[in-house]
Amino acid sequence: MKMSAHRLAGLAALAMLLGAAAPAVGQTSGASAGIVVYNAQHESLGREWTEAFTKATGIPVTMRQGSDMQLANQLIAEGDASPADVFLTENSPAMTLADSAGLFAPVDPATLAQVPAAFRPSDGRWIGIAARSTVFAYDKTKLSEDKLPKSIMDLADPAWKGRWGAAPAGADFQAIVSAMLDLKGEEATLAWLKALKANALPYKGNSIAMKAVNAGEIEGAIIYHYYWFGDQAKTGENSNNVALHYFRHEDPGAFVSISGGGVLKSSLHQKEAQALLAFITGKAGQDTLKDGTSYEYAVGKDAASNAKLVPLSDLQAPKIDPSKLNSRKVTELMTAAGLI
Repeated sequence: MKMSAHRLAGLAALAMLLGAAAPAVGQTSGASAGIVVYNAQHESLGREWTEAFTKATGIPVTMRQGSDMQLANQLIAEGDASPADVFLTENSPAMTLADSAGLFAPVDPATLAQVPAAFRPSDGRWIGIAARSTVFAYDKTKLSEDKLPKSIMDLADPAWKGRWGAAPAGADFQAIVSAMLDLKGEEATLAWLKALKANALPYKGNSIAMKAVNAGEIEGAIIYHYYWFGDQAKTGENSNNVALHYFRHEDPGAFVSISGGGVLKSSLHQKEAQALLAFITGKAGQDTLKDGTSYEYAVGKDAASNAKLVPLSDLQAPKIDPSKLNSRKVTELMTAAGLI
């Protein structure tokens, strides 16, 4: 089987990195025990990545599963004593929280070069590994396209009272609010959150909110796109009455959230940990997104996403430096609005 020059070059670069990580004969290396990944990404996707990495490199990976903020706060509490080598998240505010605590080592320049600047922070201490788009999932049996909100900000209108929902306690929604804060400022964001408290129905997760739309409980919900695509790929029983509205026009509701990966500077297995980030952001890791069932967007240079998805270039997402997303301020604002 012939390999493309691009793939051969990528495998050669990974081999060089792993060669540098390998101990000389007779030496003892922590690599023999493998690396520990604190994974806040979907467990199934995390396992696809780490199992493929182990198969390609021989480096074992132990994965500890948790939520974005749970694991970010755990890393901060553990400090230099953390057993974690790598942190993977669903949304970037958790990466920013850990980064602001000084926990990350710089990502290898060759790895940074695998992902466009739009999908990684400006400080280079972590990197985008996947992405997901904000959407308004709506009941297509009740709402026509001309009745849809033009902006996510329109949902603050009292005319939407009792008609829409969200999962405000989740990291997904709080990442969207972080983008709104960056784009619209504190005053407008707090006003929108107070309107959400008055107008919207709260749900415990994106999938539950989508099910509520499908069942006719509400007319629409703010979720991430892949919940709909994942359900459609199965039976569609929770989404057959649902369509997706993309806000576009660099609206806060067109926010594309970046999943991140970072190497802990306290890690005793720096080269192996860096090799995992190189693998995930390289061709093999990004092809897992294209060919798998996560329906998240690939973010690597020249990487293709699942063909069923609206192309990233068509989403007209707002331009936001993910390192500026402020989870602490969002928590303060959401608490002030009575949402958490």
